Amino acid sequence: MINLISPERLTMPDFLTQFDQHWFHLINHDWSNPFFDWMMPAIRNPKTWIPLYLFILIFSIYRYGKMAVLIIVLLLASVGTADVVCVRVIKAYVKRVRPCNDWQFEPTVVNRVPCGTGLSFPSAHASDHFAIALFLCLAFQRNWKWIWPFALIWAALICYAQVYVGVHYPVDVLTGAAFGAMVGGLFGLIYNRLYLKYS
Repeated sequence: MINLISPERLTMPDFLTQFDQHWFHLINHDWSNPFFDWMMPAIRNPKTWIPLYLFILIFSIYRYGKMAVLIIVLLLASVGTADVVCVRVIKAYVKRVRPCNDWQFEPTVVNRVPCGTGLSFPSAHASDHFAIALFLCLAFQRNWKWIWPFALIWAALICYAQVYVGVHYPVDVLTGAAFGAMVGGLFGLIYNRLYLKYS
C-alpha cells in the first residue's frame, strides 16, 4: 500500500462541514421513504449491475469486433485508476471517517446498510461509476448520443444512494464523481484517438 498517511487526520473548514452535514441529513433523513429504503441499497450494490456489465462486454464484442479489446482494456484501466488513486492515495491521506463510523455524528445517522471499516473521502463508488459512465459516453457517443443522459443519471443515482444509506457525505460523492469523470474522460479521449487511428 502506498503510505501517504498524514500523522493527523485532515479536517474540513467549518462552513463545508456544516454544508455537508445539512445535506446529509436532508438526504438520509428528510427525503427518505419506504420505496427508497428498499431501492437505494440495491442501487449502490455492485452485484445489482453485473447484468449491465455483462451486456456492455457482449455488446462491445458484437458491435465493435477487434476494437472491443481496446474498449474493455481502457474501461478496466479507467476504473482501476480511479479506484486505486481514491482508496490508496487520497483516502489514505485525508483519513475522513464515514458518517456512520464517526462517534460524534453516528447517533444521527440512519444506517440502511452495514457501515464497513473503510474511509469516507472521496467515495470510491462515485469515482468508479463516473469513470465508467464518462468512458462509455465518449466511446459510444459516435453512434448513440442518448448514452450521455442515461449513463450520467445512472452514475448520479449510485452517488445519491451512497449518501442515502448513510455511508458517505455529499462532498465525498461529489469529489469522487468529479475525479472519476476526469479519469474516465481521459481514457475516453485516449480510446477515441486510437479508434480513429486503427479502425
